[in-house]
Amino acid sequence: MSVFPKQGRVFITGASSGIGAAYAARLAQRGHSLCLVARRRDRLDALARDLRSDFDVDVEVLVADLEDPDHLSDLEDRLARDAVAGLVNNAGAGGLGPLSASSPRDLDRIVRLNVLALVRLSHSALRNFKQRNSGVLVNIGSVLAHTPSPAAAAYSGSKAFVLNFTRSAQLEFSGTPIRIQLVMPGPVRTEFFSSQGMDESVFPDSSYLSAAQLVDAALAGLEIGELVTIPSLPDLEAWEKLEAARRAFMGGTMSGQVAMRYQG
Repeated sequence: MSVFPKQGRVFITGASSGIGAAYAARLAQRGHSLCLVARRRDRLDALARDLRSDFDVDVEVLVADLEDPDHLSDLEDRLARDAVAGLVNNAGAGGLGPLSASSPRDLDRIVRLNVLALVRLSHSALRNFKQRNSGVLVNIGSVLAHTPSPAAAAYSGSKAFVLNFTRSAQLEFSGTPIRIQLVMPGPVRTEFFSSQGMDESVFPDSSYLSAAQLVDAALAGLEIGELVTIPSLPDLEAWEKLEAARRAFMGGTMSGQVAMRYQG
């Protein structure tokens, strides 16, 4: 079963490894035509060959560095004009470490990939979906969106943006056939840490999911109609309480009065 339309391609960014490659495998298994987007052609070509051989599906490879404005614009154009069944916005940049030790280049990369690229590709895909009255957008966030961190200020901030951007888009498109899902991973065994010169011991070993486990759970969440899927959260009540507290907080800010603690 799949909620992605069968007509058109599903575009997957960051598809050369980890979560993106797992999405590619699962969606190919379900018979979807794919466009795999990433920087590393050798890995994309190898993955595409395997998927074509294993599942007899149409797989296109698109080499693109989404930090590059021209590459980003080219992908936007594709998403605007092609028959697009869905977009999995998975490409992103890690950024663990103290803010004071980060270079301007590090910060720029996080914002370009995690915020700017995700926003522009989401925008282009949603405009296409609106014209076609069909389509699925999946944005990959992070549970760190809810957790200020002394070792991930820019990264957690970028994922907080993904959280509010995606949930706002969901409100805009509610009541339409267009589906928008926010996936909130916890620790996942990918190249996320090794690419930053770190090891996975930053989190307890027992806290990790594999990329395949994450994607299987995310697709199951999409099939049952979840707007926000948190694969590693066993107790759904914890999320429901957080949502209730958020709504109560927002209601409280509409008092039209200065709080007593600020009055002399």
